Amino acid sequence: MIAATVLLLTAVVVGTMGMVSYREQILSATNYITSAINGEEEVNGSEADSPKIAITFDDGPHPHYTQQLLDGLKDRDVKATFFVTGEHAEEYPDLIRRMNEEGHLIGNHTYSHIQLTNGNRQTYKEELIQTNEIISQITGKEVLFVRPPYGSWDKSLEKDLNMFPVLWNIDPLDWCSDNVSCIVTKVCSKAGENDIILMHDCYDSSVTAALQIVDELMAQGYEFVTVDEILFD
Repeated sequence: MIAATVLLLTAVVVGTMGMVSYREQILSATNYITSAINGEEEVNGSEADSPKIAITFDDGPHPHYTQQLLDGLKDRDVKATFFVTGEHAEEYPDLIRRMNEEGHLIGNHTYSHIQLTNGNRQTYKEELIQTNEIISQITGKEVLFVRPPYGSWDKSLEKDLNMFPVLWNIDPLDWCSDNVSCIVTKVCSKAGENDIILMHDCYDSSVTAALQIVDELMAQGYEFVTVDEILFD
């Protein structure tokens, strides 16, 4: 059964605004409607589409592990979303170019992985702008999505920069574990339709786990898509 699911993301808004829920914004932005009713719905005489899920990778690109990950995703015909730092994109432009050419979505993760605080908003904004320029120079495309490091975000930046923040609802904490089976279990035991998985492409164990996760969830019938399809389709 395909359940009607809307991803609920909560951003940490810095400044006097405090904690702000993105529930209404996401509901409005996506206008997400499913056609599945009682698990038996058919569309034009055929079964409804497979449930969608997105896997995302932060902090790259890494010169070895990102290459390994891209090879694995290509072999599986799977599209992912990469939130890259400007300093790594600048250092490894060929990997950014390959991500773009192979149909992956590329988002902004600031230039130096800076965390937004009450006192560094202007520096944070400048890092986002700088990273957008680096990515756009490589791909020729405008950057619309940002993954704020540590989830810290100022809602006014959306209007200032015309960018949309993308958080997550499955986090296996792969950056602090080299136990591949544990990472895979954490993700696959929680996975559901329209979920966004947070992982990193700068660790060998993370890349190995990510490809196993893809294999397992595809075997369960999931279709991997980029985050824009989750948020706006």
